[in-house]
Amino acid sequence: MKPARHRTTADRPDRPAPRRRLLRLVLPATAASLVTASVVGVTLARGGSEPVGATHVAAKPLKLSVPAGHDSVYRADRVQAFSRSADRVTLARKPSVTGHLFRTAPLNVWPTPHEKGRPLQVLPRGGKVAVTGLRRAGFARILLGGQVRWVNADFLAQAMPKPPKPPKPPKPAAPARSSAGASAPAPSPGGSSAPAGGVTSAPCPDGSATEAGLTPAAVTLFRSVCNAFPALTTYGGYAARGEHSSGKAIDFMINGDSGLGQAVADWARAHAAELNLYDVIWAQHIWTPVRASEGWRAMPDRGSPTANHYDHVHIAVN
Repeated sequence: MKPARHRTTADRPDRPAPRRRLLRLVLPATAASLVTASVVGVTLARGGSEPVGATHVAAKPLKLSVPAGHDSVYRADRVQAFSRSADRVTLARKPSVTGHLFRTAPLNVWPTPHEKGRPLQVLPRGGKVAVTGLRRAGFARILLGGQVRWVNADFLAQAMPKPPKPPKPPKPAAPARSSAGASAPAPSPGGSSAPAGGVTSAPCPDGSATEAGLTPAAVTLFRSVCNAFPALTTYGGYAARGEHSSGKAIDFMINGDSGLGQAVADWARAHAAELNLYDVIWAQHIWTPVRASEGWRAMPDRGSPTANHYDHVHIAVN
């Protein structure tokens, strides 16, 4: 009789790992249970032996506890349920309303504190808007219909001003008499008997100082006006306020000559299309191409000749 030989691991037949053996036992048993439940349900439904009015209850799927390391089958479902790479939405907090101010003039409503393109809408003069207390570059942030919007802060006030009186039109200059007694043409407000010129890109004597910060369209406006009216010597270009902060507006100081101011304002209106004008403000009145059929519209009293545009003509381009 041969002595018993100790069997090594190499002599043993391949045996499945304990975890694999457990999974092989659990899965067939589970499948058998589901098949048995289905057969019983079919038998009852066809046999007609169940009481009348009996209610069928669907069997709930059996949840398995799968050992660690064998859950790759279920990993896809978990990835679909939660993903760190999914898009996330960050909601901005709506600003609080700090007060309500009157609209002292028709207000253009903008999505940002800039005048670009056409406004979202125009609010009529006289009502109130809900302000949030924030101002930027001459614009005030408001809440309109639950949305954040921006309007020109210059046209907001705590109280509604009284309607201003329209300015008196300048008196026409008396025609000059020549030595022969015939009437000669009166000198133009620009200081020359020749009519004011048209749109031009010829440089002005003060070009380097005034043109700094202006857009190309505003530079053309400046050069055209200064060449058409040589009597003008003082200008206001780029500034960190209102329309001037965009580099699209220029103030033409008239040095006390109301006739000159009226002539500049009328000239700008006549060349609005060529210059692509946005607005003209003069003597507490405003004119805009989009409402040209209304002519000059009165503006509220801002408290001083300069604020009311009696000593300068304000012209802006798009």
